[in-house]
Amino acid sequence: MKVRAFRGATQLAADTAQEMESAVCELLLEIFRANSIERADLISILFTATPDLTCEFPAKTARALDLGAVPLMCAVEIDVHGALSRVIRVMVHAHSDLSLEAVSHIYLRGAQSLRRDLAQ
Repeated sequence: MKVRAFRGATQLAADTAQEMESAVCELLLEIFRANSIERADLISILFTATPDLTCEFPAKTARALDLGAVPLMCAVEIDVHGALSRVIRVMVHAHSDLSLEAVSHIYLRGAQSLRRDLAQ
């Protein structure tokens, strides 16, 4: 089994803890579903948040998915002028038999505009 990286992003409607949890959990569950990732397959998850998101750590909200044993880390996204606001990006590292071409990267809510080449 190989190690693969699965990318995704989502845009929050507002900077609230409830919206953060809803958006992050929705994104992770969709990445897991689309790529047949089980909890035991997970290696680590890296989150970035745009600087305008200060309500909560994305990793803390992901703990609602029973990911306590999975290493999670947050960072602030580069503050590029004119970039999409209120965005959480994620990179999931997991064991997978998928080929690189078969990996599904998931972009939800307004974040589809970030990677029109990859967005479903």
